[in-house]
Amino acid sequence: MRFRVIKAYFVKELFELVRTKIIIMPYLLPIMIVVLFGFGIRMQVTGARILIIDNDHSKISTMLTQKFQHSKYFNTRVSNESEADALREIKKANVDAIIIIPPSFEKNVLKNVKSELGIFIDASFPSRANTLETYIGGTVLNLANEMNMKSGVISLNNRNLFNQALRDEEMIVPGLLGLVLFVAPAILTALIIAKEKEKGTIFNFYSSSVSKLEFLMAKLSAVFALHSLNVFILFLLVVYLFDLPFRGNFFLYWLSSEIYILVSLGLGLLISILVSTQILAVVLTLMLTILPAFLYSGILMPISSMSAEAYVIAHVYPVMYYNHIVYDVFLVGNGFESTKIIEYLLLLTLYAVGFFLLGLLLLKKELKS
Repeated sequence: MRFRVIKAYFVKELFELVRTKIIIMPYLLPIMIVVLFGFGIRMQVTGARILIIDNDHSKISTMLTQKFQHSKYFNTRVSNESEADALREIKKANVDAIIIIPPSFEKNVLKNVKSELGIFIDASFPSRANTLETYIGGTVLNLANEMNMKSGVISLNNRNLFNQALRDEEMIVPGLLGLVLFVAPAILTALIIAKEKEKGTIFNFYSSSVSKLEFLMAKLSAVFALHSLNVFILFLLVVYLFDLPFRGNFFLYWLSSEIYILVSLGLGLLISILVSTQILAVVLTLMLTILPAFLYSGILMPISSMSAEAYVIAHVYPVMYYNHIVYDVFLVGNGFESTKIIEYLLLLTLYAVGFFLLGLLLLKKELKS
């Protein structure tokens, strides 16, 4: 392998990226995705419109109503209207949930007699409905717990670990790193050889003495250098713009990110070899990266909660392994002491080597007939 040849191709590729202004894309695209998605995706439900119909008008029912009124999760309105009128309100999308407190509610509670609250939730958006159901149930349980504490029966001491404030940013933003570092390098790499084919400059490679290994090393090293800088830019962005904690090992973050970029470059390389036009390369890369990486990375849904088919797909895509490491270094801090972290690092390395070797095998130094 001749390093002077690789260096010459490397300089040529960087010059071409600067000349065509594509050099902006490795930084603009990831930053835009992280900022837009980081500020735009919210899993918490705040200010939900709750209508409470209090048919008991007792001290305990008033305490329950105040629990909802003093919560940031609810925008509460108390009314004496009928159940039918209230259901018409929810049908018109004027309220998100209705809570009906039955007569003799306090009397039954004090006598430890089962008493049911009527709860109607707008389930047009199932995930929002599930969240509202949890919030309402938690508020009612909180009141019940306070009453039990007064009698000394039950005491709960609850602590949230790793994301104590339950911030959406700490759940979403680390996962976005796995998304952007999978998509952006793959797109830029997919354009490299496809561009050569489209413009006809690939014939220079066919007729030269440059080996396939030298050609690929030179092509990929330019993109790798650009995105390696992104590892630090994105780190500063998420830590300071989104105020994310960093409890882990920075070397682990850097090492796993560099290996992960190699995985993305390998995937982009395969696409670039298989297609002949730049537009097809970009479209195919987006299809194979951005949607699967978003859906099967664990950002929105835990991998363990997925159906059998989705669970398998999630384990096929390398983004899941990288995101596990990223969530660890930002929120948990197990680092190299975790055997799963070591296992996932090795898997990412196998992906990177496998993609590159497959690309080297598929690349032909000859004109297809």
